[in-house]
Amino acid sequence: MNGFMPFEWIAAIRFLREGRSQTAMTIVGAAVGVAVIVFMSALISGVQANIFNRVLSTQPHIRISPVDEITRPLRGNEPSVELATLQKPAQRLRSIDQWQVVVKRLLARQDIVAVSPSATGAAFAVRGEAVKAISLIGINPEAYFNIVDLPSKITAGTALLAQDDVLIGIELAANLGLGVGEKLRVRTGAGADAVFVIRGLYDLGNKGANSSGVYVALRAAQSLLGLSGGVSGIDINLTNPYQAEIVAAELRQSLGVDAESWIETLAQLFTALRSQTIANYAIQFFVALAVALGIASVLVVSVVQRSREIGILRAMGATRGQVLRVFLTQGAVVGFVGSLVGSAVGTGFVFLWRLIARNPDGTEFFPIELKLTLFLMTGIIATLTGLLAAFPPALRAARLNPVDAIRG
Repeated sequence: MNGFMPFEWIAAIRFLREGRSQTAMTIVGAAVGVAVIVFMSALISGVQANIFNRVLSTQPHIRISPVDEITRPLRGNEPSVELATLQKPAQRLRSIDQWQVVVKRLLARQDIVAVSPSATGAAFAVRGEAVKAISLIGINPEAYFNIVDLPSKITAGTALLAQDDVLIGIELAANLGLGVGEKLRVRTGAGADAVFVIRGLYDLGNKGANSSGVYVALRAAQSLLGLSGGVSGIDINLTNPYQAEIVAAELRQSLGVDAESWIETLAQLFTALRSQTIANYAIQFFVALAVALGIASVLVVSVVQRSREIGILRAMGATRGQVLRVFLTQGAVVGFVGSLVGSAVGTGFVFLWRLIARNPDGTEFFPIELKLTLFLMTGIIATLTGLLAAFPPALRAARLNPVDAIRG
């Protein structure tokens, strides 16, 4: 078998076998580092995915609305002289101009996966003497459910939404003492009102949303809000949610509308997610640095211990390049084997976490997904770390004078 192996591999494996205890300790050190990287990366990714899904599963990535109304001040002949001081006017509920054309242009983009027009405005839910302020949301169910998976949030009834149907949150239902099949009167500030039948109760995991959001058919909301044939907003979901701010800026410029991304709306959440990602990279860097120093220190000792053998190899015709590759191979092998062992240990930690970290009802805190790319990247990083860590001692070994090395 050795006849088919390069000289560098034969020498490297022999050196690793002769120093079994050192090799084992180095591999264990590399494996511990890899296990930490695998476990922490999977854990942080799970936390981020859980937060992201919980928050963005109940709202669009981008919301388009009409541009704000502004009042331009009158000026005299002199540009610096204003004839009146004007305040910004109160914004009234308006429709997006030519919204059907806007929807078609949005659907033509490759980076947009779902578009849903809506008519949203303030209203009141009335039952007897009880009156609750609500946010009336008129939707086309087929389009809107691609933005927010409302059917999966239904706790009672169904998500079917005909012209006279309504979906309300569990908090609003509890406050008004309503249930599925009962009637709810909705009244707007302008005096328009209508009676709807409650078809379903939903739970978005947010008390505020569960107590204020009322979903009706788009035409019913248009009639109540005085938006005849119009929509007050267009909800958008993207293929890559983290590009929302860039896409929103493009839409503001190309369509002349107000486009607000979730990154702007939830700035603190986005900052927290970015901080977690940076923290994860920092952990990986310092763990890899510790592994590299461990491998380098062991190989430095190995070079000192095997100086005579290195001198003999040089005297027998081994080139400096071959000696250099012998120790580089050792570092790469230690890093690769350590990545295999560490990946297995890290996976075990993940499964142990799943068994221990449980909610009171026995379910997981949040799902943790172990992706193949995580193991591939970890293996590559560990192997390269071992290779780079081995370079200084390998260079030292290659520079040894054969005569001085043999003499000791």
